Amino acid sequence: MDCLTLKKSNCKNCYKCIRYCPVKAIRFSGNQAHIIGNECILCGQCFVVCPQNAKEIVDETEKVKVLLQSGEPVIVSLAPAFIANYEGVGIEAMRRAAKKLGFYDIEETAIGATIVKTEYERMLKEDGRDVIISSCCHSVNLLIQKHFPAALKYLADVLSPMQAHCKDIKSRYPNAKTVFIGPCVAKKDEAQHYEGYVDAVLTFEEFTEWLDSENIELEKEVDVNDHSRARFFPTTGGILKTMAQDAPGYTYFALDGVESCMEALEDIINGKVHKCFIEMSACVGSCIGGPLMEKYHDASAVKDYLAISKYAGEKDFDVVQPKASTLKKRFERITQRYQMPSEAEIQNILRQIGKAEPSQELNCGSCGYNTCRDKAIAIIQGKADITMCLPFLKDKAESFSGAVVDNSPNALIVLNESLEVQRINAAAMEIMNIRSASDVLGDHVIRILDPEVFDSVLNSGRDIRAERVYLAEYKRYVERSVIYDKDSHLLIAIMRDITDEQNERKKKENITQQTIQVADKVVEKQMRIVQEIALLLGETAAETKIALTKLKDSIQDE
Repeated sequence: MDCLTLKKSNCKNCYKCIRYCPVKAIRFSGNQAHIIGNECILCGQCFVVCPQNAKEIVDETEKVKVLLQSGEPVIVSLAPAFIANYEGVGIEAMRRAAKKLGFYDIEETAIGATIVKTEYERMLKEDGRDVIISSCCHSVNLLIQKHFPAALKYLADVLSPMQAHCKDIKSRYPNAKTVFIGPCVAKKDEAQHYEGYVDAVLTFEEFTEWLDSENIELEKEVDVNDHSRARFFPTTGGILKTMAQDAPGYTYFALDGVESCMEALEDIINGKVHKCFIEMSACVGSCIGGPLMEKYHDASAVKDYLAISKYAGEKDFDVVQPKASTLKKRFERITQRYQMPSEAEIQNILRQIGKAEPSQELNCGSCGYNTCRDKAIAIIQGKADITMCLPFLKDKAESFSGAVVDNSPNALIVLNESLEVQRINAAAMEIMNIRSASDVLGDHVIRILDPEVFDSVLNSGRDIRAERVYLAEYKRYVERSVIYDKDSHLLIAIMRDITDEQNERKKKENITQQTIQVADKVVEKQMRIVQEIALLLGETAAETKIALTKLKDSIQDE
């Protein structure tokens, strides 16, 4: 399972991969996504939808280059979806390009598809099975092995077209090495797990990048071969198009998409389906809808199907059909390590995320799981975190912010850009004598406050901080801040009631003024007394001077 890896530094914990994973084989811990190997079916959906390119396909280009240097002939098995990926480029043009890279030859995997479909026809006529599920798609095989093991007995125990073709190549070239090129990540795992058939697997994109690095251009040339009906294989119902469909009593039908396959597997296991041959493809549209069709490729289901249809012939490839025993493939059950929790454990988690009753289970899917119950099970199994429930986090955040706002000693009023009241707390209602928030919510602020300051902040974009104003209609002094949040398009008014503080300040000012007045009066009185004393002292001095002068004159006269 090392062919699909995670670049942890890129993961932004957006949960998009778990939302799109049909089997929920992704675990979240430490704000990072982790792929659960024994549950993943390698459908590649997480790789396709990840907005941060955090999922990475292991590139085997260097491995193939080593094979080319070995001296042994290296032959490519090219998936039939190539004609849709490389518009207007046929097998001969692909062969010439591959040989320039050093490959010995390139052949179509559709040759192996012919071998496989012939074996399916034999099984239907000779083996007497009730239900047969095609085993061409490795992701479908993994789906059954890991998630629907009861249906393993219905899975055709036959090699995939890739394996059958590479086996055929090695029978014709005993020393050859084989490289599969296609649009499927699961084929990398299939090649690793079932050794001896395929030596390496490249994606279309890896092959294109290699060609570009060597400045090799693919020539626009489509060859014609009427013996090529198996080229239909990468389309929905493509296997059926190549089969005779003449086994007595059997119904033939095709399914694409993991969800459709899962529903059918449930019905098969429950005994609702009998005497059927079912073509199953994990990708919607089958292989031409594969996750590794190149990103630059102008994907169109109709366009791609038409490209396949025009390229496919009306007759089978000329092949030597091997013995049935040589095409056998064993599928073992792959056990999952997570156990189903008890009902009590599930209910306990549901209560923790605010789902005390079934009516509270929104099943919104925002966490990636289909139901709140599925999410609770994932939490117990260690795959998910309780904080992944967005409605729970929203309610928790609103409850917390609501508690802060409602219990704040400061008055808080929130307005939209139309100056309509969106929220008001108890402190604000007390200041403005409002009985209930519903009396003003949705109304223009002019009902309770002068809108001039809000208009000013909204138009200028400049906030007002700690401005002291008197609200004459409420006989209150407040310290007011008005803030404009451009991101949320809201105006927030925060007012601190400073009426008592202002009254106390005025009282102190009055006392100070009275004290100054008393001091002035005392000073004035003291100055008056001083002046009177000075006057008295002046008169006494004058009289003394006169008396002494007279005494002096009297003495002199004698």
